[in-house]
Amino acid sequence: MSYGQFAYLYDELMKDVPYAEWVHLFKKQMEKYSISGTKVLDLACGTGEISVRFAREGYEVTGVDLSEEMLAVAHAKTAGEGLSVPFFQQDMTDLNGLGTFEAVTIFCDSLNYLESPEDVKAAFQSVYNHLEAGGLFMFDVHSVYKMEHIFYDATFAQDDEEISFIWNSFPGKEPLSTHHELSFFVLDHASGKYDRFEEVHYQRTFSAETYQAWLQESGFELLDIIFDLDEEQPNDSEAERLLFIARKK
Repeated sequence: MSYGQFAYLYDELMKDVPYAEWVHLFKKQMEKYSISGTKVLDLACGTGEISVRFAREGYEVTGVDLSEEMLAVAHAKTAGEGLSVPFFQQDMTDLNGLGTFEAVTIFCDSLNYLESPEDVKAAFQSVYNHLEAGGLFMFDVHSVYKMEHIFYDATFAQDDEEISFIWNSFPGKEPLSTHHELSFFVLDHASGKYDRFEEVHYQRTFSAETYQAWLQESGFELLDIIFDLDEEQPNDSEAERLLFIARKK
């Protein structure tokens, strides 16, 4: 999907997102399963925040996103840090020409933007085709609990001097789906007035058992599921985020 104006507000709005925790868990899993290679494919890389962190850690990272606007921000960000990270505009369900990698990631619930089972299966197959044998695949998704008990018919808001927003979320037509209607109010320093921007986002999730079945159908071995990015947390029916770790057989 195209994020439009949202791409240029994204980093400010997502400044509290636990990027460091994703990278920390990624490094631990790479060590745990003795993956010594450094080639990483960061799918749905957005503004490149995790790609940058991977590059700082010494990984040879490639970023892919569907949004031209997001990739423009990512290019500027890496250039500003003097990092060499190739970015490509592609759909994660139909990747091509990227070579193979020792690890592939889809973080920040980006997989939930795929609208159908067929899309998710196609993404899994694309990842499988771009992984070396024994390579790791890590992705996180919203839980069923979060979709049904936190997103449905909920309103979130932020009142800030620079950027404010109102975010309404309500059930979609498909099972375990949600529509997010976002209105942003961004201060124009020149005029002292606020510009208004609107975005509509759609997300859908599936049960952990369904993701596991689709991974196995695609040729993956499911190694672990981490709940709410906490390795010590047991299987929790009220966990909001599930992080899957799988390996190409």
